Amino acid sequence: MFEGLRLQHWRTEVRADGIVVLTLDRADQSVNALSRGVLDELGQLVERLAIEKPKGAVFCSGKAAGFIPGADIKGFEEIDARGQIFDWIRSGQLLFDRIARLPFPTVAAIHGHCMGGGTELALACRYRVASSAENTRIGLPEVKLGIYPGWGGSVRAPRLLGAPAAMDLMLTGRALRASQARAIGLIDRVVEGPVLLDAAIELAKKGMQRPLKQRLTAWASNTWPARQVLANMMVKQVARKARKEHYPAPYALIETWRRTGVGNVSRALLAEAKAVSKLASGPTTRNLVRVFLLMERLKGLGGKDHGIQHVHVIGAGVMGGDIAAWAAFRGFTVTLQDREMKFIEPALKRADEFYAKKIKDEAKRAETRARLQADVEGAGVARADLVIEAIFEDAEAKQALFRKAEEFLKPGAILATNTSSIALEVLREGRTDASRFAGLHFFNPVALMPLVEIVQHDRLDAETTRRLAAFCKAIDKLPVPVAGTPGFLVNRILAPYMQEAILLFKEGVPGAVIDKAALKFGMPMGPIELVDTVGLDVAASVGKIMAAFHGQPLPEGLTVEEGKRGKKDGQGLYKWENGKPVKPEVPAGYKPPEDLEDRLILPLVNEAVSCLADGTVADADLLDAGVIFGTGFAPFRGGPIAHARAEGPARLKARLEQLAAVHGPRFTPRPGWETL
Repeated sequence: MFEGLRLQHWRTEVRADGIVVLTLDRADQSVNALSRGVLDELGQLVERLAIEKPKGAVFCSGKAAGFIPGADIKGFEEIDARGQIFDWIRSGQLLFDRIARLPFPTVAAIHGHCMGGGTELALACRYRVASSAENTRIGLPEVKLGIYPGWGGSVRAPRLLGAPAAMDLMLTGRALRASQARAIGLIDRVVEGPVLLDAAIELAKKGMQRPLKQRLTAWASNTWPARQVLANMMVKQVARKARKEHYPAPYALIETWRRTGVGNVSRALLAEAKAVSKLASGPTTRNLVRVFLLMERLKGLGGKDHGIQHVHVIGAGVMGGDIAAWAAFRGFTVTLQDREMKFIEPALKRADEFYAKKIKDEAKRAETRARLQADVEGAGVARADLVIEAIFEDAEAKQALFRKAEEFLKPGAILATNTSSIALEVLREGRTDASRFAGLHFFNPVALMPLVEIVQHDRLDAETTRRLAAFCKAIDKLPVPVAGTPGFLVNRILAPYMQEAILLFKEGVPGAVIDKAALKFGMPMGPIELVDTVGLDVAASVGKIMAAFHGQPLPEGLTVEEGKRGKKDGQGLYKWENGKPVKPEVPAGYKPPEDLEDRLILPLVNEAVSCLADGTVADADLLDAGVIFGTGFAPFRGGPIAHARAEGPARLKARLEQLAAVHGPRFTPRPGWETL
């Protein structure tokens, strides 16, 4: 049947019962990302299938990692640069449509990851079977790249699942477990991994009838009147989370479906291709694709070999306790030390609550909890491959702790500090082996914040940095190596942003107005709410350190009142109730300062330019990645350096000079603008 085809990425098996098994095993990668080469070969296979007409065909994966993670994003920038996006989308569409039109049963046998283009290929098949393995995940996450499914997914999903379930899947970009996908009708059967292929072959032979309720919902929710009503509801829901000018993709998806529907497949596919190609060539998608590639770069910084099995954390406060709980969650043996058991118990309680939410299987939850052990005496130091200090910010106290720990460290063990602001040049003094002493700066909350700064100094061994980067990957964090100067990268860049927000507040600008301006720019949280969340005491401490670092006085008005440090006290710049800020109403007719956004954002960008100029990070890409993943800086803008370049460095520098003339020297442009 397939004689004469020269295939690199696909294996074919023509069974005696007339079922053809097509196994994707991409030759040049560890995963089955859909490259042009993979799709070209698939086109040849589909052409032969259409001619030979076997009794059925099964698509499966030859990779242990999973089915198909989606299109090859690394090739997207080249396609965009050549102006070939529409052609690329249209060719994939037409290929999958040819699969959908094959005159015999087709089945996708899914295990592991099945995302984006992989799910669209599965949707083009008549049936789908998935393994019940814990790592099986199925989704359409294209919205996270500023587009939406463009190879027929936005047409076929509503036709199969009904509009509510399909649109929720595409608008959120969330990944479903096999059982969840089965519940909404995306998967027809869920089976154990060892019998996955057998079940797919059986389904190709016998077929099945989908539930009547699913078929009725699919029909009714895609009628013209239903589309008009549902589309309006969807737009309101999306608007609560994303502004149209920032993230146009979900709005375009809703509007294309509302206007075109999915009844005439050819017409709907063409509308999908036009809308997605327009989005894909816009700045939001280009920046989000860049952010995705930056994330992949961070994941690859250290490789896989870290040589760490046992982690010992000293300091069971919020940061130390949560670092310990997270490391145990990710498979490491962890001992947690503090002065008395009463200081460790709250951390263990938080860990239990976290595991209860994240791990549904009781046996696995117990196994995870067993890896996290209280250790008042600190016996774990001698067994640990990595010791992390996470006590309060006092250089002398940290030095005393390091000296004691070094008495017991085994050869090759790494000693790390979670300091958020103290210079590593200070803390590394007196170390018995400074080459294996570094900063490992996590962000709060540990379970949610993806970034970890690997803080370096001039006596640190490169192998230690590499091992720590590999450890970060192993605990599902993104490492960014940074210089050990005060504030490092993220806190240094956030400090002037937060300080200016406090000054604006002290000047009488309502907190809600300040926060709204930041949200409008694209920040995930307003700076007044952020200051209260971090703590005014912490913000003031970092501010003093950064003011001294720059040789400038700390702006007046940055004082902290006793018992009013923010969220932790229940009162700060806002009053806090049930963990949420109570924001006073803005007076009617209030007009915010015309330069409000500039006063907030430009100090942050100014400091980012300074960090790049003095080598806090190796390059602009790492800086943008660090700030995005460490602060949530508007991803659709690509990071502060990308934003500065897009807006025009000369224009922003001139605006800073204008602000300095009006509001003071804190706005003076830092060195480095001329190099952008």
